[in-house]
Amino acid sequence: MSDIAIMWDWIGFAVRWLHLITAMAWIGASFYFVALDLGLKKAPNMPVGAHGEEWQVHGGGFYHIQKYLVAPENMPEHLIWHKWQSYMTWVSGAALLMIVYWAGAELYLIDLSKADLSVFQAILISAGSLTIGWICYDFLCKSGLGERPTFLMVLLFVLLVVMAWGYNQIFTGRAALLHLGAFTATIMTANVFFIIMPNQRIVVKDLKEGRTPDAKYGKIAKLRSTHNNYLTLPVIFLMLSNHYPLAFATEYNWLIAALVFLMGVTIRHYFNTMHATGKGPHWTWLATALLFVAIMWLSTAPLMQDTTEAAEARPLTATEQRFASAEGFEEISNIIPGRCAMCHTREPLYEGIRRAPKGLLLETPSDIARAAREIYIQAGVSNAMPPANVSFMEEEERRAIIRWYRNATSDDPLEVAAQ
Repeated sequence: MSDIAIMWDWIGFAVRWLHLITAMAWIGASFYFVALDLGLKKAPNMPVGAHGEEWQVHGGGFYHIQKYLVAPENMPEHLIWHKWQSYMTWVSGAALLMIVYWAGAELYLIDLSKADLSVFQAILISAGSLTIGWICYDFLCKSGLGERPTFLMVLLFVLLVVMAWGYNQIFTGRAALLHLGAFTATIMTANVFFIIMPNQRIVVKDLKEGRTPDAKYGKIAKLRSTHNNYLTLPVIFLMLSNHYPLAFATEYNWLIAALVFLMGVTIRHYFNTMHATGKGPHWTWLATALLFVAIMWLSTAPLMQDTTEAAEARPLTATEQRFASAEGFEEISNIIPGRCAMCHTREPLYEGIRRAPKGLLLETPSDIARAAREIYIQAGVSNAMPPANVSFMEEEERRAIIRWYRNATSDDPLEVAAQ
């Protein structure tokens, strides 16, 4: 039944919620420890091996925190490991990628005007690129470049820009930026899983067995942690980008992404310096503002969307054909353009709308068949669309959408849920 579509949408919402919660926990912990590390001060009478300390007040209590560069002389019985926030952020993000972009590949992932890919090929590129990205990055870090952190950061930036451009040559603009975020987040989580945590375990094991831990393990982990710190803000932007066609649906979306990574550097440099010295460099504010102005200017470039002819040229899938041939489709094909196509069109007519929201087109019968589930959820079982009902969609029209969708999905709901 069509209830499968509703359940599938709620599953996507639940996974997105989990992803947001775990990302908040991970990013919050990361920002806290970076600020703590940079704010440590030397003090008299500190324990042997202590590098610095800091006093903090929060929630009505005082906290006395000390940091050891390698490890204390005696390992405490209770040791908290900060890792699960990172792991669960990646796992939930990967699940969301599968739910939205793999299960909905024909609508959200594949752009036939760029690359004639099958669903399997697109998914293979999607998954494989994340793995290859980590391998390349890890190789660079383990080479002699690890001793030249600034140059290494520049190379990492170049790698990210190349991937941004590459994704945009294959996938839809929306998927390109989202995959760039997943690519970056994979590097960050892999840093935690493959480098930072194993190095910390080596130090703990050495200490428990009476050996003096090698300081190199802490140095290596610190390099990867620094990279994660500077990549965090761009990843958040890329996570949010799928809601803003001005970011993803323009000709230079890959260049917009590149400038966002530079903004992440300027913003974090300000706060990192402020935590370390008490005063941040004000030039970073001007640099960030100029970068953002450049991004806004680039967003005025033409949309990277199919023309009507190119979109119509792609044959409908079996599932889409089912919607196009279902009872009530002719009626829906008259309702949707009148109520929705003033915004969801290749050249929006509604004042203030320059890009079709989320890049979703509802202009032709083929567009409508491809977006059946979105129409059903947004304008059938809910009143989310049109926003504020600005086009005065009537209740009978919403019921017609529901009847059409249920007519199309009454035989094989699982096929539609997997769309």
